[in-house]
Amino acid sequence: MPMRLESLAVHAGAEPDTATGAVAPPLHLSTTFQHGPAAERVAGFEYAREGNPTQARLETALAALEGGAAALAFASGMAAADALLSSLPAGSDLLLPADVYQGIRTLARDFLPRLGIRAVTVDVTDAKAVAAALTPTTRCIWLETPSNPLLQIADIAAIATIAHRAGAVVVVDSTFATPCLQQPLALGADVVMHSTTKYFGGHSDVMGGALIFAHADALYDSVAHARHLRGGVMAPFNAWLTLRGLRSLPARMAWHCRNGRAMAEFLTSHPRVEAVHWPGLPNHPNHAIAARQMRDFGGMLSVRIRGGRDAALSVASKVKMFTNATSLGGCESLIEHRASVEGLNPVSPQNLLRLSVGIEAAEDLIADLDQALG
Repeated sequence: MPMRLESLAVHAGAEPDTATGAVAPPLHLSTTFQHGPAAERVAGFEYAREGNPTQARLETALAALEGGAAALAFASGMAAADALLSSLPAGSDLLLPADVYQGIRTLARDFLPRLGIRAVTVDVTDAKAVAAALTPTTRCIWLETPSNPLLQIADIAAIATIAHRAGAVVVVDSTFATPCLQQPLALGADVVMHSTTKYFGGHSDVMGGALIFAHADALYDSVAHARHLRGGVMAPFNAWLTLRGLRSLPARMAWHCRNGRAMAEFLTSHPRVEAVHWPGLPNHPNHAIAARQMRDFGGMLSVRIRGGRDAALSVASKVKMFTNATSLGGCESLIEHRASVEGLNPVSPQNLLRLSVGIEAAEDLIADLDQALG
């Protein structure tokens, strides 16, 4: 019987343990598994770097939630991104968004050229600009929607159509949205990437990443081979914690979205705020696309403070309930001056603060920002 996403989150990869009947998934910490004298796999596993039962359960659940054919779990979101992008053939062009996570930008600048892969930046909020940027050697278009930290939106379906005509694959970093809010594979994307450290884990206590593939094809095989040999695998305990986090994901995301809306509406009307970036606002430049491809708009937003860098830092220094910390997607609310976090070559506006709105009472969060804004 087909299940809705809320039910899938609870039941995917959650079959009772056949050996004991345990309802909670077992945690298999073994690094090696019994095989026959000619390496016959007695139970389907050989060595934990290649695969293990706990990770397999998580991958089954991730594929189900995204509507994909197969999934691969990794030690981190960057390990997942690196495994995929470094699997592109030498001589490939890669299109990257103008607004993209700093780690991806640095990977493309410092490491991919060594593999003969050239990254080209394009405004992915403009499908015509994406089409114009294609070259005969473009093999991949990387989308981040909503983007980090400006919450820009790319039209996944339109860009997938453009990419496939040119023989390129579309990969979507959907970390901010999760499958609760959008499912890129259903819109034509080939691969979805998640930093499972964020909303999937949901409690700021487990690191991981994942790739979910529309088809278990040659690209999937290539990336799986890269993970096996390079070793960027997710530890079994991390897989177990992430699988546990999935069970409450829809409920948490509903609360994050509710609080995100309340925060965005409050900040939009505040005199000290220059701009609010949240795709659920009607005045967001990509709101119409977001409303078409997302079920809700999430708990991530960024805000520009009038008065520049010093004013933004002043606000960040006065919060009491928000914690100054990087990352996102946990139950607690976080705030960060993104340009400072980006290091020596920041690209984010100096007056921008990024907020990960948690699941506290919205009234308490608003009161905290109100006093910090002064």
